[in-house]
Amino acid sequence: MSPARAIQSGTTINAEAMGWQDQVGSIEKGKYADLIAVAGDPLADITELQRVKFVMKGGKVIRNDLPSRAASMR
Repeated sequence: MSPARAIQSGTTINAEAMGWQDQVGSIEKGKYADLIAVAGDPLADITELQRVKFVMKGGKVIRNDLPSRAASMR
């Protein structure tokens, strides 16, 4: 399975299988969205998803290991 298909399997495809596609599975206005960020490209290296740097759940930041914007602009 390609990295893109693996990510889709955990998001849009599972939402459709559960009949919840109107509530979850993609980032769209009016849907619940829990987000993660990684430093690299998970399509090039799927193991990037094992090294999560940022988590937002229910609109609240739970984890933020990303460098601050000010520090990265120096």
